[in-house]
Amino acid sequence: MGDNMKEEQKKEKFTYRGEEEKKYLEKRLHIIEGQVRGVSQMLEEDRYCGEVLVQVAAITQSLKGIANYILEKHLSTCVVREVQQNHLEIMNEVMDLIHKMDSI
Repeated sequence: MGDNMKEEQKKEKFTYRGEEEKKYLEKRLHIIEGQVRGVSQMLEEDRYCGEVLVQVAAITQSLKGIANYILEKHLSTCVVREVQQNHLEIMNEVMDLIHKMDSI
């Protein structure tokens, strides 16, 4: 493997997100932060386990929603770009991501 190839592999990947998308994601994350604080308060108040678990399930669904949104954007932008550039190894990355997300 040549030095240039090693250099390329070391480059950090990034994804540009527009201001509107960042605001959307930040808003959703702030809502989740509030939900987590709410669960913390419920625990502090010794609330019934079933009530706490319902809130934890809601947080989990919210996080999954964000993950699915980001995955959809990833597939429609980053992955498409890599495939168009004939970098088909991206498909292994996609499969790994899907397996990791599925195991959550």
